[in-house]
Amino acid sequence: MIKLYRLYLSQCAIHVLLILALLSCGRRQNEYKSPPGYNLNRPYTIDLPSELDEISGIAYYSKDNSLFAESDQKGCLYKIFLNKTTDIRKWKFSHKRDYEDIVLHDSTFYLLNNNGDIVSLNFLNDSLATHEYTFPKQGKDEFESLYYDDTLKKLILLCKDCESDDLATVGSYSFDLQQYMYARSYTIDAKAIEEINGPVSRKFKPSAATLNPLNGELYILSSINKLLVVADRTGKVKDVYHLNPSIFIQPEGITFTPNGNLFISNEAGKDNTATILFYQFKNETAK
Repeated sequence: MIKLYRLYLSQCAIHVLLILALLSCGRRQNEYKSPPGYNLNRPYTIDLPSELDEISGIAYYSKDNSLFAESDQKGCLYKIFLNKTTDIRKWKFSHKRDYEDIVLHDSTFYLLNNNGDIVSLNFLNDSLATHEYTFPKQGKDEFESLYYDDTLKKLILLCKDCESDDLATVGSYSFDLQQYMYARSYTIDAKAIEEINGPVSRKFKPSAATLNPLNGELYILSSINKLLVVADRTGKVKDVYHLNPSIFIQPEGITFTPNGNLFISNEAGKDNTATILFYQFKNETAK
C-alpha cells in the first residue's frame, strides 16, 4: 500500500512538472521577438499621474537622468525625474494645440504639432522663449514623429497620414536647423514591412521615431499597427517587431540614453494609467 501511494505521488509530481514545463513553453512561445540587446517583454514600468494621461513625445536629459515630455493639447513642457516620478515640473508655453513629439538638441527643445508646425523652446531663467516655424504645405497632412539626424544636422518629420502618400508609402520631411527650411525627405516602402511582417490590416502609421545612438538604426513606433519597425537612416526597412498590446497600450513616444537604454511612453488607455517603459540595453555580443 505504501509503495502504491509513493508511486502515485511520484506520478503526480511528474504530471505537475510536465504541466509547468508546458506552461513555461507556452509563455516562451507567446513572448514577442525583440531587437538585439532588448527584451520588450520585460519592461520596468513607471506609472505616471493623470495629468500625463495623454503623454506623447519624450526626450532623455542626461545631466540629471530625467525625461522631458509633452502632452497632447496641454501646451506644457514637463520634466519627469526618474528617481522620483512623483516630482514632476511643468512650464506653460502655449495655448491648446495638438503637440505630438519632442526633440532636445543643443539646449533647445523642438515640439511637433500634428499639422507639421514646429515650435522651438529655450529656457530663460525659469521661463520659456518660443519661436514657431510654419509647415509650408497647407492641407490635410498629419504628423506624430520627429527626430534629429546628427549626420544631416536636420530634424526629420515622418508622415502619419499625408496626402502625397498611398497605402504602399510613408513620406517624410526634413527641417534644416541652419536655414530653418522644410524640404521633402525619404520615403518608407510599406510593402517591405509586409514582406517581413506579413499582411498589415491597415496602413502603416508612425507614432514616434528616434535613432539608436549605438548603431544609428532608426526605431519607428506605430501605436495603431502595434509594431516597432527598424530601418536605416534612409528609411529602408531592416526588421519588424510585433508589440504586445497588453504592454504597449498606446505607445506614442520613444527615446534612448547615450549608452543605449530605451524608454517608451504609453498614453493612458480606457482602463489604464499612462506609463513609461524602461529597457536596459544588454550587449549580447559581449557574452
